[in-house]
Amino acid sequence: MMLRDLGWLVTVADLEHVTDAAAVIGIPQPTLSRAIARVESELGARVFERVPDGVRVTPAGELVVAAARDLDARHTQLVDDLATMLDPDTGVVRLAFLDSMAGLLVPRLLRDFHRVAPRVRLVLRQEPSREIVDDLASGAADLAITTRQDGRGWAPLLDEREVLVVPAGHRLAGRKRVALSDLADEELVSIPPGFGYRQLVDDLLRTAGIAPTISFESQDLATIEGLVAAGLGVAIVPEHFAGASGTVGITIAGASVRRSIGLVWRTDRELSPAAVRFRDFVVGQTA
Repeated sequence: MMLRDLGWLVTVADLEHVTDAAAVIGIPQPTLSRAIARVESELGARVFERVPDGVRVTPAGELVVAAARDLDARHTQLVDDLATMLDPDTGVVRLAFLDSMAGLLVPRLLRDFHRVAPRVRLVLRQEPSREIVDDLASGAADLAITTRQDGRGWAPLLDEREVLVVPAGHRLAGRKRVALSDLADEELVSIPPGFGYRQLVDDLLRTAGIAPTISFESQDLATIEGLVAAGLGVAIVPEHFAGASGTVGITIAGASVRRSIGLVWRTDRELSPAAVRFRDFVVGQTA
């Protein structure tokens, strides 16, 4: 049974006449009659019965025609969706990005890309780095704005500087620079274990011989900055978060407290034309 035959059945059911349906479809009437007979033979049930002025759908045929309508509609939708996906001007791009990029890099890139490709739809996934890794692997995301990953395509976008944030009035608030050793007796507000940013902070403190006391944990860096402003500890955060809720940002001396952020994609699977267009646009912005 071919999908084409089911579409023809729908036309016959709508017109209730085989000859008229053949004319509308644009095929000889015998060809259509053979297709109907082929479907009925495969299903073991009559779809149509003859009446003086044409044909009528049988009770069994009602089930067949309803299913045929559904399959025909789904096929049409599939063809339309594929055409949209394969069109670089109207396709869909699934972009994952780090929480810390939500208020800085991502809005600017999306604004600039929308100006040149207004009909491309971007589906956004704001999430931690470990979920980005999973989404790239599963195909839930086409591209990601995150830290560099082994075995993935990479285009650097910015170097993010990390700073210490303390409450206004804190003993370190008047300092322009601090050493990591200055944090030995401080309570730290941080990301929970298992997140990439927590690993970054832990590694920095470990190299300075510090085992921090964690006062609070949050997955959201903006929340962490707010907790620090409320006097609940100090934190290491990306520089652009400093001062948002009244904290004081201080440069960390003697440490390479930066992480490179860029666009990442899988190289073992072909990107959609729309995703290629977005990738090339972003890469072009940094060239």
